[in-house]
Amino acid sequence: MTTQQSAAAGSLAGVRVLELSNSIGQWCGKLMADFGADVVKIEPPAGVAERQIGPFYKDVEDPNRSLYFWHYNTSKKSVTLDLTQEEGRELFRRLARTADVILETMPPGALAALGLGYESLAAENPGLIMCSLTDFGQEGPWAGYQMTDMLHLAAGGQMAACGYDEVDDPERRPIAPGGGNGYHMGAHYAYIATMAALYYRSVSGEGQHLDVSAHDSAALTTEMHVPNWIYTHQVVQRQTGRHAGVRPTAPSQIPTGDGRYVNMGGGLSSSFRAFVEVMAEAGQAGDLEDFKYLDPEVMQANTDHIRGQIAAFVKTVPAEVSFVAAQEIAGMPWGVVRAPDDLLEDVHFRERGFFIDVEHPELGETFTYPGAGAVFSATPQNIYRRAPLIGEDNADVLGSVGIDAARLAQLRAAGVV
Repeated sequence: MTTQQSAAAGSLAGVRVLELSNSIGQWCGKLMADFGADVVKIEPPAGVAERQIGPFYKDVEDPNRSLYFWHYNTSKKSVTLDLTQEEGRELFRRLARTADVILETMPPGALAALGLGYESLAAENPGLIMCSLTDFGQEGPWAGYQMTDMLHLAAGGQMAACGYDEVDDPERRPIAPGGGNGYHMGAHYAYIATMAALYYRSVSGEGQHLDVSAHDSAALTTEMHVPNWIYTHQVVQRQTGRHAGVRPTAPSQIPTGDGRYVNMGGGLSSSFRAFVEVMAEAGQAGDLEDFKYLDPEVMQANTDHIRGQIAAFVKTVPAEVSFVAAQEIAGMPWGVVRAPDDLLEDVHFRERGFFIDVEHPELGETFTYPGAGAVFSATPQNIYRRAPLIGEDNADVLGSVGIDAARLAQLRAAGVV
């Protein structure tokens, strides 16, 4: 799949978003941009700090070559403004008059201190929606605290359910998932709130100021272990490679004959009989062909034995063999535990067009990016262009609010853009 499609085809086409965001909120901006919104990333003249996060393309430390920045800023535009200067703030006000949404992640009160608070901007644009995403919200006893992605996962509760069995880690230490999960939760809630505000504006004509807390977002995304404590006062236990639980469950990650692992998802059901036929063809079904295992009560009483027999078979064949047999033949929700490089060759990902080829004309190359997490038939999500170079869209975007080439050159010389 390539990036030839126009952003005009996106479900958010025609929505202009000004993004004043750091790591905590850039995923929200990416979601809106990849759904077709005109997302203008407002950066200081030297670029945002996230451009300094590696790895860098071909190990060249350049703010336009950060793979981290590339991933989180697809489909966006870049405009540079020094908001510490009055001329920079005035240009932001001009842009705000044309905007539908402002996504900002500055400390509480920081924008208002610059004269760019919601009330001030909404006075000239009553339909404006401002989404303020911060660690702990705009007010309250923790509003001024500083956090990191890992600390959100700890304070939010995710690490309480993420780790290993006691046999694998006697200290049973909590583990934080990687990949920006804490910030992603806050960004997703910011996205949901913004979509709701846009819908509300479509029927009321009114904008609003949204106060989104990354901590609250994480605390609301803990699945079952927080409700378990609230309602039953039971504490879930971490388990290796599978969901935490109040009571131990059987190991689900099984080594395979080619040195890999498959994840035996879900419980046993009558569908496992089809998998037993595959085992029988290899002469490894043991007693599982016995008709007694058609009785759910017998299956339940012999779960450990059945799983042991299945695991013994899995250890003798390549991961793909048992995975395909479980999925296609028996309809069991198994998966192969794949290394990152292996994912590019995953048949499922290829069939659904998950990976997208994105052109980087300044480098004369095309790179493969992860695409949409879900397939929407009527409102597709796509990557419309690679992440912007610093200030790449100054002339286009600032030109739309009356800044011609001569004035832009003056502003650039003064360090405003």
